[in-house]
Amino acid sequence: MTWQDRFSITGKVALVTGASSGIGAEIVRVFSQAGAKVIATGQSVERLDALAIETGCATIPADIATVEQCNTLIAKAHALHDTVDILVNSAGIVVVGPVLDFDPADWDRTMAINLRAPFLLSKGVAPGMIAAGAGKIINISSQTGVIALPDHAAYASSKGGLNALTKSLMTELAPHNIQVNAICPTVVMTDMGREIWSPPQKSGPMIAATPLGRFGEPVEIADMALYLASPASDLVNGALMMIEGGYSSV
Repeated sequence: MTWQDRFSITGKVALVTGASSGIGAEIVRVFSQAGAKVIATGQSVERLDALAIETGCATIPADIATVEQCNTLIAKAHALHDTVDILVNSAGIVVVGPVLDFDPADWDRTMAINLRAPFLLSKGVAPGMIAAGAGKIINISSQTGVIALPDHAAYASSKGGLNALTKSLMTELAPHNIQVNAICPTVVMTDMGREIWSPPQKSGPMIAATPLGRFGEPVEIADMALYLASPASDLVNGALMMIEGGYSSV
């Protein structure tokens, strides 16, 4: 196998959640450029339609905050393709605020989208991957699932749970040649990232604590996802890939 083959996902079917914007949309672009047959899902029909025109991907609008929508998404994806070779759980929400003031409804929705949906979607695609004898599940987590940040209790808990789910899925699916990994980025300059982190008084201390001295860009996360989706990463399993400029190392 050549190096081009080892890093190739040509012809593979990839289901990417959270594709309406941000990291998910960038993963759709990179995977499409790499030759994958991408199914993009998200809540904004308008944005998904624009992405389909740009990349040629298939689209399935869905709100994966509900169990029913997760199950419907899997059924529709399998109606398009018999097997999903690559699942990227990129959908996520961030609601920040002090624990003492935090609304339980925001907690529940955070857990539903950031943690329960990846569990349900992984459970939905796993039988096909097992039958095929191969598969890749890539969870877009966060450095806040590993380190502590104020006002991020719900988000950090959801991502810490996603990291634990990644490792648990790995132990059960590895015997079937399925790799399950998580990418744990620093702040990424998506629309959501800019909204929360643009104020210098908030971003300054975070950047100062990062040896590389900057936040991330969506394509940098997409490129790591491409590596984890390719045969080049077949020995990488249960890993929490920290893409955070060295923050957690100091």
